[in-house]
Amino acid sequence: MIPAKFEYHRPVTVSEAVQLLQSNPDAKVLAGGHSLLPVMKMRLAAPDALIDIGRIAGLKGISRSNGSLRIGATTTYHEIANSDAVKAAAPLLAEAAGQIGDRQVRYRGTIGGNLSHSDPASDLPGAVLALNATLHVTGPNGSRTISASDFFVDLMTTALDPGEILTAVEIPATSGQSGSAYLKYEHPASGYALCGAAAVVGLDSSGTCATARLCFNGVNAHALDAAFVAAALVGSDLSDGVIDAAVDDHLSVPDPMGDMFASGEYRAQVANVYGKKALKAARDRARG
Repeated sequence: MIPAKFEYHRPVTVSEAVQLLQSNPDAKVLAGGHSLLPVMKMRLAAPDALIDIGRIAGLKGISRSNGSLRIGATTTYHEIANSDAVKAAAPLLAEAAGQIGDRQVRYRGTIGGNLSHSDPASDLPGAVLALNATLHVTGPNGSRTISASDFFVDLMTTALDPGEILTAVEIPATSGQSGSAYLKYEHPASGYALCGAAAVVGLDSSGTCATARLCFNGVNAHALDAAFVAAALVGSDLSDGVIDAAVDDHLSVPDPMGDMFASGEYRAQVANVYGKKALKAARDRARG
């Protein structure tokens, strides 16, 4: 499998990368390459040029300040999964990153490339959605932010405008008595998520559920926020029966994806099972 011919550019600043995108409308941004290069080799994508942002120093790294965690777009899955700062502030993200692909993929793949590609079967979109992340982007008209709830639009489609580059992901650090879990039922050959369930729960001083989030990868065209399930849990004691009833009564998977490996109906049923498991695991971790 050999990709079509393309030009290669390696900018040293974000502004230079944006200028290159403006002058090359059919160009694609290259970070780790584990999402883009395979589709290029299969000729499913044939950009005129690649703009490699992997060596822009300001796009890499993990920092924590003012109660939030900031992760540069070219930070790798391995760095996220093994970061003490991420484990402390957003353990769900570390857990999801550690389940992506194999070791070789985790050493090269990046969070920015993953989220910008918006593969519905990837592991990070549902995780950042459950964590209420804010995505920082830069383009021809300057910089702006996009909430994770608005970022994932459709199958491999995001809210990025032409010429914009994702530069960082900002996640509010967890506080108080909280717990999270990411559980995945994966395709046995590829490791992609047939269903990935990301759950976060927060408890008040009496042990009652104060906040909850449940989001999914792999079940429909983009990361899915099961907001009605989460709303049904707030104010409850998060017993097994309450969690089971909330998922059974309120989980809806619109237009579930189906393929030769798993039908849409099967994926929806797996989401029901894994949603319950993820919420119960998050609850148990919150209780310590």
